[in-house]
Amino acid sequence: MNTKIIAIIIVALGVMIVLSSAAYIVDETEQVIITQFGAPIGDAVDQPGLKWKIPFIQQANYFDKRFLEWDGVANQVPTRDKRFIWVDTYARWRISDPLLFFQSLRDERTARNRIGQILDGETRNAVARHDLVEVVRSTNRDPSEILLDDEEETAILEEIEVGREAITREIRAAAQASVNDLGIEILDVRLKRINYVEEVQRDVFARMIAERQRVAERYRSEGAGEAARIDGERERELQRIQSEAYRTAQEVRGRADGEAARIYAAAYNRDASFYAFLKSLETYEITADPNSFLILTTDSELLRFMKSKQ
Repeated sequence: MNTKIIAIIIVALGVMIVLSSAAYIVDETEQVIITQFGAPIGDAVDQPGLKWKIPFIQQANYFDKRFLEWDGVANQVPTRDKRFIWVDTYARWRISDPLLFFQSLRDERTARNRIGQILDGETRNAVARHDLVEVVRSTNRDPSEILLDDEEETAILEEIEVGREAITREIRAAAQASVNDLGIEILDVRLKRINYVEEVQRDVFARMIAERQRVAERYRSEGAGEAARIDGERERELQRIQSEAYRTAQEVRGRADGEAARIYAAAYNRDASFYAFLKSLETYEITADPNSFLILTTDSELLRFMKSKQ
């Protein structure tokens, strides 16, 4: 009895092993190449579900069906106008022909290395065929839309014929021509980052500093001119106010003097002797000093009212 149970168990395990080796599952994101003794058999299996193969003899090789990423390493590249820059590139690709991909590259790791070699070379060739301004810019924008700190001063942009977008398309087209026999499709190529090498960076920063200093000096000059204009207007306005104030004061003083003369004249016409007396008292007050001695003759006009009996 025990021997029969053991035999049944052994047979069941053998059947399970055979079935597990014969069955394989294809996910929606995968595509499979079946190989027999290392050689591919039939077309790629890209429909999801449970599939069958000959156990132990055939093997399922899985490949991703989705868009895949390739992120390159920044490389130093010279432009046509002899500017050395660092170019960092990335791309998106997919396995378009799994059978051809398996025959030529076998796995994704090898494919990434091969794509990196091709894209690095094509990027270097494309950048070397164009000037730096073509690599940096994509379109010819209207310079009037780019204002510097002074709203009346606009930037002067050099005209470009190709541009960054067209250069990336050139790289993708050239790379695609190189990977057609690898079962790969290059979906997109982009220049992720562009930077100057250290020597060129110093020159660029020096030009930027000089430009900022020029703008600052222009502002200082304009500020000094504006300050001089304001000081001139202030001085002119001050002179005008002082002149008008002096004229008004003279007019008031003239009217006061006229009014005083009129009052004096009226007082004199009313009582000439009393007016003469008051004026004499004013004269005494002005000329007499408590600390001084005044010697007058008896016929002095100042003593006329003192000698008078009235």
